[in-house]
Amino acid sequence: MTTTYEQILTEPRDNVLLITLNRPDRLNAWTPQMMRELTAAITAANDDPAIGAIVMTGSGRGFCAGADMESVFSGAGGADVENSAGNWVEFCRQSKPLVAALNGAAIGVGITMVVPFDQIVAADGVKISVRFAKLGIVPELASTHFLVSRCGYGAASWLALSGETILADEAQRIGLVDVVCAPDDVVETAVARAGILAANSPLALRLIKELLTQNAAETDLNAAQVREFKALATASASPEHRAAIKAFLERSR
Repeated sequence: MTTTYEQILTEPRDNVLLITLNRPDRLNAWTPQMMRELTAAITAANDDPAIGAIVMTGSGRGFCAGADMESVFSGAGGADVENSAGNWVEFCRQSKPLVAALNGAAIGVGITMVVPFDQIVAADGVKISVRFAKLGIVPELASTHFLVSRCGYGAASWLALSGETILADEAQRIGLVDVVCAPDDVVETAVARAGILAANSPLALRLIKELLTQNAAETDLNAAQVREFKALATASASPEHRAAIKAFLERSR
């Protein structure tokens, strides 16, 4: 059964699911409903054996211009992102590979919700801003961890403390995005990269994502190796591994 959403669109592209934020009149501004729909669509993709990876982009001129002020902010209570998003970061890190295709401006939560993704592709000229300080609030969704992991302390501090806007080429230079391409190519580039990931063993991908998440800030190298050996034992016993080895040996004959 095909699920109908109000604020996103979904489209299978072979073994990749393309999700499009679909509030173009609001530059796809983030709402609690949008987050619930994203969670539902990604969950369905994770449960679908025909889908190996997921791409998220935006309709119209923007990717996501931040939180919709009318939907998210209310009086002294401020933004209720925590209750709206649930544990988005854990959800992303346990998901099949996720690739963001920034077709337009990614502002505030428009960038913080995708920094836990596995790859970020941006159209040349796209504007990106971690602008929370300019609103008198702080970044969320573990972005203060992922910004440092991606960019290092200096660049992460500048982005978060200044709230200044940078363009895609600068974002690539500091490691915030992984690929910059022509605006007309951003979705196809992201889908192609997602397809490369989707071609690999789902079990191996899940285990590797888990290791990258757990070991990213691990200072005990022995603990990191222990996790890797445990995951290696699990992967080595899988049918996918046996099939890959068999195919390799047959090609070598």
